[in-house]
Amino acid sequence: MSDPRPAAPRPGLPPLLWVLLAAAGTFALTMGARQSMGLFVNTLNSHTGVGLASVSLAFAFGQLWWGLTQPVAGLVADRIGAGRVLIVGLLLVALGTALTPFMSSTAGLIFAIGVLAAGGAGMAGPAVLMAATTRLVPPDRRGVASGIVNAGGSFGQFIFAPVAQGITAAAGWMSALYTLAAFTLLALPAAWVLRTRGHEKTPASPSAPAAARESARAVLARAFALPSYRWLCAGFFVCGFHVAFIATHLPGVVASCQLPPEVGAWSLAVIGLFNILGSLTVGWAIGYQGGRWRMKSLLSLIYAARALAVLVFVFAPKTPTTMLIFAAVIGFTYLSTVPPTAGLVARFFGPAHMAMLFGVVMLSHQVGGFLGAYLGGKSFEWTGGYDWMWWADIVLAVGAALAHLPIDESKKPALAAQPA
Repeated sequence: MSDPRPAAPRPGLPPLLWVLLAAAGTFALTMGARQSMGLFVNTLNSHTGVGLASVSLAFAFGQLWWGLTQPVAGLVADRIGAGRVLIVGLLLVALGTALTPFMSSTAGLIFAIGVLAAGGAGMAGPAVLMAATTRLVPPDRRGVASGIVNAGGSFGQFIFAPVAQGITAAAGWMSALYTLAAFTLLALPAAWVLRTRGHEKTPASPSAPAAARESARAVLARAFALPSYRWLCAGFFVCGFHVAFIATHLPGVVASCQLPPEVGAWSLAVIGLFNILGSLTVGWAIGYQGGRWRMKSLLSLIYAARALAVLVFVFAPKTPTTMLIFAAVIGFTYLSTVPPTAGLVARFFGPAHMAMLFGVVMLSHQVGGFLGAYLGGKSFEWTGGYDWMWWADIVLAVGAALAHLPIDESKKPALAAQPA
């Protein structure tokens, strides 16, 4: 006769609440530090004298390097566990942020901002965090869990941007960067909570799939053979273009409109605040047990909303109220693309290679981010404004809304279902 009592939880497995707090908190600290760096673009330009395009190049390289490190970090985390990868990443973020004031050349800025800080943030970024969360929570909670983790990054932006601006006003921009670096180290204890062993069996993944024994090359070949995965990468490229351009150049847009710098800081903060609402709403919409909404439909709706928001902003008068309203609307859609994108990767391929495969999608995001950050600076140098970038945003957003429609959401886990 079977025992009707539920099985005891696995010893040593962190409770769900601790997992969510650790993952969301880590994302809040790393994302808050990264997304606040746009406040220092004009200051770094004045401090170094290298030109706005060169400073933008350092930030753009950071967007690209953040994406390049994620599939590699995801592969390592899939093999040896997330904890050690997160520790190295957090230390690199703190080091790169603290070294930035000492850099006076384009190469130095690329090294501090683009290699150290951005690479560390990639190692402690959403690919590793989402994969660790996916492994440590039950399958029916993954949609909401990914929304909460993603909201953590937005909360960090909401808190860090006005704090960094306040410290800059009170003690100078260098002190603000040192403070951001110190805050990042507060996430180190989370690495212990999120520690996992490579391909371990957990209640969230009761049996290790045969695909776990495949080589990375074979896994990637199968993934890119799936048309829906390719469409997902294309759509996330557009998301990266939008996010990087706004995070890097929105304070510059505010300055070009003759508005106080505090408006730029609060605009970034409002983006973070409303992205919390957007992430939680989309996480709820994904829902439990099959979902309330189709994830591809949510993604199409988000990109269409971005296109409309930017179109209205282009023709609206540029006042502090307009900036804050635009920040609120764009914030609701800002990173709310992450939960359904991560959810589709998990649905297509299962959790075994989640960190690496979502990391590849993030790489596509950051290639777009490189172009968004760099072309924003070049556009200003060429035309004295950002108008062409806003029109590019609109066209790309419409394209991304259409690109998600052919995705076949009914696919079974393609890699987990096939033997090694």
